[in-house]
Amino acid sequence: MLEDVITAVREVAASAVMPQFLKTARSRKHDGSLCTSADIAAQAALKTRLRTILDCPIMGEEMPPEEQQRLWRAGEDALWCVDPIDGTSNFVNGLPYFAISVALMKNRRSVLGVVYAPYSDEMFCAESGRGASLNGESLPLVTHNAALRGAVAGVDFKRLPRALACDLARTPPYSSQRNFGSSSLEWCYTAAGRFDVYLHGGQKLWDYAAGALILQEAGGAVCTLESDDFWASPLWQRSVVAALDAELLHAWCSWIRAHLPD
Repeated sequence: MLEDVITAVREVAASAVMPQFLKTARSRKHDGSLCTSADIAAQAALKTRLRTILDCPIMGEEMPPEEQQRLWRAGEDALWCVDPIDGTSNFVNGLPYFAISVALMKNRRSVLGVVYAPYSDEMFCAESGRGASLNGESLPLVTHNAALRGAVAGVDFKRLPRALACDLARTPPYSSQRNFGSSSLEWCYTAAGRFDVYLHGGQKLWDYAAGALILQEAGGAVCTLESDDFWASPLWQRSVVAALDAELLHAWCSWIRAHLPD
């Protein structure tokens, strides 16, 4: 099944996404975020292809919220979760950090995840209990930095509590910080060892469904701002605190929680 999903994602990227790079029509959704004709075309193509692999509900980012919730309720046994272009703002502005993200969830947990960055031709993937890889090479690619002080951090400041964001800006506990504007890729960059630690204030299901599995199958560890159990936190706005191993996550999470507002 994983190879079938990889093939489908590559074909959708080639037919529906990359031909519209820097050429796509754009609009704003109800929440103010960007949507393009490439997002809509890719989501439709993925729905068609994924149904031939496993016929179960398919939930995509470019659907009305009420439809997403209906599909989530209907997909307890099995559910495809799709982000046709994660990093749409990058896509329309010519920045090469965007990806197609596909996850298969069973009993509300991800069991298969694929994140494909077509510009760089990087295919990240994982299956539950079988490890994670990038273009066939096992993740992580590089050894992580065990000390928080020397870490490279992926941090998205936009949805963090204001007090925490200010403390991170003034007195960061890490060495260097990056943010690429594509949640699924940032999960994968952590899994690959490009980031040592990762922080995001709130993600939707399609932002983390594939990426969280890829990180965990690479040996990474994850929790949220409030809870040690990542998968038990609120479904539609889930914060992310992650690292490549449990020891580093403990140091990262301890610093973060000590700087959360009361």
